[in-house]
Amino acid sequence: MPSHEYGPDQRRTLLAVARESIRHGLETGRPLTVDVSAFDPALQKERASFVTLNERGELRGCIGSLEAYRPLVADVAENAFNAAFRDPRFPPVTPDEFDALRIHISVLSPPEPMEFRDEADLLAQIRPGIDGLILEDAGRRGTFLPSVWEQLPDRRQFLAHLKLKAGLPPDHWSPTLRVWRYTTESFGEDDPNLVIPGEPKARPGTQ
Repeated sequence: MPSHEYGPDQRRTLLAVARESIRHGLETGRPLTVDVSAFDPALQKERASFVTLNERGELRGCIGSLEAYRPLVADVAENAFNAAFRDPRFPPVTPDEFDALRIHISVLSPPEPMEFRDEADLLAQIRPGIDGLILEDAGRRGTFLPSVWEQLPDRRQFLAHLKLKAGLPPDHWSPTLRVWRYTTESFGEDDPNLVIPGEPKARPGTQ
């Protein structure tokens, strides 16, 4: 994926839709329904996304899609709601927290299957700071976004923790292990280039 597939206005729109979906969820208990046709054509394309919420520097929720199956703007609206209210690691967001939330969106490139002979070969191919990984084996599956490299900069450590996230032992290996990699275009409300006066609002085409 190009590093700047989405311009500032498109990014602001997606962030505004994400925030409005959380607001809508607080008021109705449901995610925002978007009129996809009212948005920029680039945001109507089927893409997968993750929405991450932080509150005062701490993770407050993160939910996303690994495969593209609906328009990006609709995917962001749904994932923002789920990150706020359905992440099993956290209690649902409350109205008192709304203004303190900072929203971050990652748009995923289509995952590419990796071919490798063994774990050493796999580790040699992984690009720290660039690759997000999806790992699957024995009916278990997990993913790490490229942003996780900030906490786990070592390839071996990154892979071991991904196995743990998938519910596998950190030293697990088998001939049936499958791995895909992807990149992301990421942006958030804390980006000074995207700051606009006043509180973010969803663009026309939301209800």
